[in-house]
Amino acid sequence: MDSSQDFKSVQENIQTALVATTRLTNQIAAEDLNFQRTSNPDVAEQLDDTSTRILGLATSLLTSASKNTNLKAPELEDGDDIDVHWTRIVDVVDTLLEKADTCLDEYTGLIKRKAAPTEQPGPPVKKAKSKALDPFMRNANIIKPQNAFDVKPNNLDTSPWKPILTKKPHALVPLERSLVTFKDENQSTQYKHPYETEITQLEFPEAVFEKREPIKYKPVESTSATFVDTFEGVLEMLEELKGATEIAIDTEHHDFRTYTGLLSLMQISTREKDWIVDTLQPWRRKLEVLNEVFADPKIVKILHGAYMDIVWLQRDCGLYIVGLFDTFEAASALQYPTRSLAYLLKRFVDFDADKKYQLADWRIRPIPEEMFYYARSDTHYLLYIYDMMRNELLEQSAEEPTHNLVRRVLDKSKDTSLRRYETFAYDAEGGLGPFGWFNMLIKQSAGKLSKTQFAVFRALHEWRDEAARREDESTLYVMGNSTLFGITRRMPPDPKALHSLLDNASHIAKRDAFNLFNIVSKAQAEGANGPSVVEIIRRHNPSTMGIGEVAKSVFPQLTHNETRNDAGVLEVTDLVSHNSKLWGKIPISSRWEGPSKVKAGRTMQFELPWAQYLKSSKLSEAETQLQRPVAQEEESAIPLTDADAPPASDEDFTLKAGLRRKVSDVESESESGEVDDAPSKPEPRSSASAEAEEIAVLDDAEMKKARRKAKKAERKARKQALEEQVQGAKGLAKRAKKEGFSEAAESLMENGDEDQKPFDYSKAKSVLKAARTTKATSQGGRFNPYGMAAEGPKAARKMHGEKPGKSATFRK
Repeated sequence: MDSSQDFKSVQENIQTALVATTRLTNQIAAEDLNFQRTSNPDVAEQLDDTSTRILGLATSLLTSASKNTNLKAPELEDGDDIDVHWTRIVDVVDTLLEKADTCLDEYTGLIKRKAAPTEQPGPPVKKAKSKALDPFMRNANIIKPQNAFDVKPNNLDTSPWKPILTKKPHALVPLERSLVTFKDENQSTQYKHPYETEITQLEFPEAVFEKREPIKYKPVESTSATFVDTFEGVLEMLEELKGATEIAIDTEHHDFRTYTGLLSLMQISTREKDWIVDTLQPWRRKLEVLNEVFADPKIVKILHGAYMDIVWLQRDCGLYIVGLFDTFEAASALQYPTRSLAYLLKRFVDFDADKKYQLADWRIRPIPEEMFYYARSDTHYLLYIYDMMRNELLEQSAEEPTHNLVRRVLDKSKDTSLRRYETFAYDAEGGLGPFGWFNMLIKQSAGKLSKTQFAVFRALHEWRDEAARREDESTLYVMGNSTLFGITRRMPPDPKALHSLLDNASHIAKRDAFNLFNIVSKAQAEGANGPSVVEIIRRHNPSTMGIGEVAKSVFPQLTHNETRNDAGVLEVTDLVSHNSKLWGKIPISSRWEGPSKVKAGRTMQFELPWAQYLKSSKLSEAETQLQRPVAQEEESAIPLTDADAPPASDEDFTLKAGLRRKVSDVESESESGEVDDAPSKPEPRSSASAEAEEIAVLDDAEMKKARRKAKKAERKARKQALEEQVQGAKGLAKRAKKEGFSEAAESLMENGDEDQKPFDYSKAKSVLKAARTTKATSQGGRFNPYGMAAEGPKAARKMHGEKPGKSATFRK
């Protein structure tokens, strides 16, 4: 078998296995595993075993992938380790993907293609810097260049945009006959593409269909790029471009400080030279003279991802491209892993393009050196990349004659060339169009907005669009989306509150804060009777958004007439799965279980969630001596029926409602927090009463009432025990007196009557005149009840003792 065929089959098998595994993983994740784990101990055990096995396999794979690298694979013992070591896992996977990419490049012969014919190896290619983009380069605060244009942009004109062409070189149809209007799919009037006939009837040169040796690019250091900022320089460049057979084109765009956008730079390269054209000059409309080359069908124009470049060129400069070869479409036809220009530069040239400059402000003049170098590199190597990709397309087309990849790429490129620039009127009611609010409302997931909030949102969005058109600024510069939704949800009550919600960069909105508050207030008053978000979404979306149409595409077996109601819409019950994808035919919910024919036995029992806790708890020896037997309380099995339940025994207990819990004296005493040294006699309990004792499930009020009653009984019992003790002491004293022990009897009487004798105030010592009658004696330190406590760590020893005296502040 051919090696390529073998590799393709292996790749398909791996991809099929990955798709099946991913689908199964998503199905498992959609199930309520926590519920299944709790309800079925066997499932919990199986899940734990499977998780342990998967974590072990993942650890082995990570360890194998990190060999011969500087990375150390983490050990995954449980699911939490994945979150803890996620960064290390990503590093190992990225390294593995890079190795796979390198091996695939070697297998496909990419290294041989990089060794292109060259006389002598030039100096090493200059690498782009990878530092963070300077904030000045991202959003420069400069004077708007559009203010100096000969023809200034008119954003308030909503009439159909008419091409700005004044001449039409290489025309098959004259310009006058090309500038005609038609009705688009939205029944709006638009102008046709001026070069529509020339593009559709184009026949590319024969060189595009011939395999040739790639022409090596010249080193950047040995050549120079010409910056064209005068119309004379444009004419000189045009004369040199007319002699080329292929040219590379790229553009740089700016859209933050303008409403429709600005074509800020245009790069053009031939095999020998590079040009950087300044398209922000006041005479930018004169650049349409370049149509002598751009519309020439004999010259192939190489662009990458020309989807928006085509629109920008015709909108700002009146330029149209005939004979486009889009390397993005070529990368798609060749099924490259990515289609970006940065990938092509790395693949064929081994050049690392720093794409951070895509976000740079290309209105800056003079252009910084690093930005100039980035702009030049986009087209300097593009012709060599075109040669390599054209040959690869021809090779694959020769292997499969039924699939002409070159022709497919050229047809896609023609479709891109036929794109037209159009103006859109603002749709305040429906929010449709590229500048409307409908798409933003869907993306921001704002379906929870009330009618009043929705009215405020539409009013703010309309004001923002009108202000952006008037000031020729982007809508995001006038007011950011987060600020717009923040005002919508909070609805400030006064202009000051609204001003506080505006971003610091929203200068236009802050300047117009009072007018903006009036708009919000008016929208609040009108929004109560206005439409809701759901009504607008249903109004603009066709019936294909309904559940029936979705089910038609997802579940073809449900499209039969048997599953439809009289209205022709699928029933919701037909879309419900009655079997679990994880557990098979086990009912997913009890609501779908049929009536059971098996009668429950009288001895059927179930285990309460807190039964395991009661089983595991142990009573101390002191509690078991004071309290009653609690064998009935520690049992977890509860009969489902109480009429036919077996009699209570030492191993089970009956759960009934309406009975109060019998609280022991010791338990009540511990709850009240009182401790008394006087002995208390527990109430005697018979074995019959202990066996018949039942636990009642009480609410909080009944529990409190039971505690109060138990405390009252406890105090009564202690008082009775104390009285009995005093009476016993008096009896012993009388007996001792009779037998001649008078002193012992008196002391015993005094001790026994101490709590019962009234206080004699006549014999008490004076409190007010204590200083006169008693001598002052030195008292010892006060008693600290917490001094002997052993709980908690001891305080740290003072390192520096405080000295008595005055404090002072010293100057340095």
